[in-house]
Amino acid sequence: MNTVETLRLIAETTQTCRLCGLHSGRTHAVPGEGPAEAKVMLIGEGPGFHEDRQGRPFVGASGQFLDQLLAMAGLQRGDVFIGNVIKCRPPKNRDPQPDEIKLCTEHYLFRQIEAINPAVIVTLGRFSMNLFMPGERIMRIHGQPRRINGRLVVPMLHPAAALHQPQNRPLLEADFRRLPEFLAQVEAERAAAATPAPPASQSEAKDEQPLQQLNLF
Repeated sequence: MNTVETLRLIAETTQTCRLCGLHSGRTHAVPGEGPAEAKVMLIGEGPGFHEDRQGRPFVGASGQFLDQLLAMAGLQRGDVFIGNVIKCRPPKNRDPQPDEIKLCTEHYLFRQIEAINPAVIVTLGRFSMNLFMPGERIMRIHGQPRRINGRLVVPMLHPAAALHQPQNRPLLEADFRRLPEFLAQVEAERAAAATPAPPASQSEAKDEQPLQQLNLF
C-alpha cells in the first residue's frame, strides 16, 4: 500500500471511528489534509466548531491566520500536511483527555507521520508538543528545533494563542519565518546521506585489500 492509499484508508477509518466517546458528538471527523509527499507536517490540537462542521483542519479564524503564517515562510496550504492530535471535536472545545490522545495518535496520527515521512514536523501548541517533548513548556522552547526519532521537530505556539493574546503574534511570526531555514537544513542532510561515496583510487584500493598470510614453506 503506497502513501496515498494509506492516508486515504486512515481518513476513511476516522469517519466511522468509535474508539473513544468523542465520536458521539462529532458532525465530521477531521483526519487532516495535504499532499502525500509533503515535506512539512503541521500538527494542531483538535477540531474546533468550524472544523467539525466542514471536516477540514484549521478553517476558522486560526486557519486564516495559519495561511498568513505559511505565506511568511514562502509556503501555501497545499504544500504542507495539516493534522491534529485528535480527529474529533471535544464537547465545548474542552482539552482532549489522555486516553483520547493515546487512542487517536496511535491509530491515526503516528501512522500518518510514518506514511508521509516529513522532513520537518511543526507542533502547534502544547498538546502536540507534548507528544514529542513531554514536560516541556511551550513558551520556553518555541522555535527551537530538536531531533526526535530521526526527524526535526519544531515546537511553535498555536495560532489561536496569538489571536487571543496579541503579544504572542510576533513570536509566532518570527518562528514561521525560520521554517525555510529548518527545511533547507534537513533537505541538505538528506541529500548528503543519499550521495554515494566517491570510488577509491587504485592506490587506496590496493591498500584496502585484505592481508594474506605469507607461505613460509
